[in-house]
Amino acid sequence: MNSHYLRIRAVNPTIQGRNLNDARSGAKSADMYGQAGTAVGQGVEYVTMLIGANDACTSSEATMTPVATFRANIDSALNRIRAGLPNARVAVMSVPDIHRLWFIGKGSGSARSAWSAFGICQSMLANPTSTAQADVDRRARVRQRVIDYNSQLAQACAAYGANCDFDDNAVFNYPFVLSQVSTWDYFHPNTSGQAVLATVSYANGFGW
Repeated sequence: MNSHYLRIRAVNPTIQGRNLNDARSGAKSADMYGQAGTAVGQGVEYVTMLIGANDACTSSEATMTPVATFRANIDSALNRIRAGLPNARVAVMSVPDIHRLWFIGKGSGSARSAWSAFGICQSMLANPTSTAQADVDRRARVRQRVIDYNSQLAQACAAYGANCDFDDNAVFNYPFVLSQVSTWDYFHPNTSGQAVLATVSYANGFGW
């Protein structure tokens, strides 16, 4: 896959280093401080951050991370990076539109089965075929929580300074399709989805 690292190296072949992955499946914003510490320990010069989907995708609407808590978690992580890696650039990606995941997957029996069997993102994906007003409203509120998270990411990145770049909601706005989603859990992107994620986020990043 043509990662950010490979794209940057294509522009600047003289860069030294490795493509390190400190991400963890299921991570939430509360985990970012520890991951930031790992990045600091690695002495990296470029950090990509994609966090928030698991803060909204929880067992129920009530267990989503509050917006203020999410912002505090992001600030603490960014502050740790800035203190430990003052010259590093940080690319912050918007949280994908999980409402779109429901929209493109609700008609798939395989997707519905996976969502139910694995208890995936029930805040959004519970009762996927229901048109009851309560379910419609719940999905809208969860989507709004993601929008609120993205607003906080944008503000936190702006407060960080010139070395931080937010993707201006490019990832959130990308109209991904079901064929770009894993057929194992119908939640995470597959190889095709990861490639598109890299392309969209890189194109809306620092512009190396």
